[in-house]
Amino acid sequence: MAIQWFPGHMASARKKAAESLKIVDIVIEVLDARIPEASRNPMIEELRLFRQRPCLKLLNKADLADPEATREWLDYYNAQPGVRALALSFKKPADVARIVPACRQLAPHRDDNTKPLRMMIMGIPNVGKSTLMNALLKRKVAAVGDEPAVTKGQQTLDLGPGMTLTDTPGLLWPKIEHDSDGYMLAASHAVGTNAVIEEAVAAFLAECLLARYPTQLGARYKFNPAGFDGPGVVEEVAKRRGCRMKGGDLDLEKAALILLTDYRSGTLGRVSLETPATRAAMLAAAKPREVVPEAADADDDAGPA
Repeated sequence: MAIQWFPGHMASARKKAAESLKIVDIVIEVLDARIPEASRNPMIEELRLFRQRPCLKLLNKADLADPEATREWLDYYNAQPGVRALALSFKKPADVARIVPACRQLAPHRDDNTKPLRMMIMGIPNVGKSTLMNALLKRKVAAVGDEPAVTKGQQTLDLGPGMTLTDTPGLLWPKIEHDSDGYMLAASHAVGTNAVIEEAVAAFLAECLLARYPTQLGARYKFNPAGFDGPGVVEEVAKRRGCRMKGGDLDLEKAALILLTDYRSGTLGRVSLETPATRAAMLAAAKPREVVPEAADADDDAGPA
């Protein structure tokens, strides 16, 4: 199942964001700390590099992610030119307080109090942009919900003396190149439910958990995960949680939702679905193999007798 989800408002939102970037100093890109690269919209990178704007990458929901994986991602992003990365939770005021000083460090030319520091929040749906907007302004100015694409319009507000903040709708891109990215986005609830089959997404999530966090998976659902595959885990969750339909058949859809909800809420523990190493391995495996011409026969080189 290839997952693609690009509602109509996203095309107009991308165009509006491209126009606004002309007068923006800093791009604040919000990522999901559990899937930083899968949740990085390549269109945002393209737009900001075209305008040569520095980027503060915020790995939100760091309290739900594997701390070791998050440290690796911070090293990865902080090594990139014009980029600074922070891992935090927008629900913690002390974490939010680190954001504006980091922006000022990335735009020292705006630190003379003569022109405002203009920041723009960008990212995929349901990653926490509106929560961040409300936290920075210390009042509710953006709708927040546990569904993707709650925000559909762009707004710019004064953050304080000499600072403005622009919030943008969540942006996906028209074609998700790697199937695993689509699954990770769906598992993390960045894709609308009408675009996915939750049993397939839960099976993919289970495969990741079997590979990286089998102990946490087994402890949560009280079974030994050795020898299981992804679909088998979903079936076992159905058995352990009593998910049955009329007639006694397993309700795999209900079990899938239980597994996905436990991951999204952090009930499974601190979990990251990708690291820089697993990302590099995935990209290497996805790269088309180079065709090497076979060596010519000696007779071909010999010429006519």
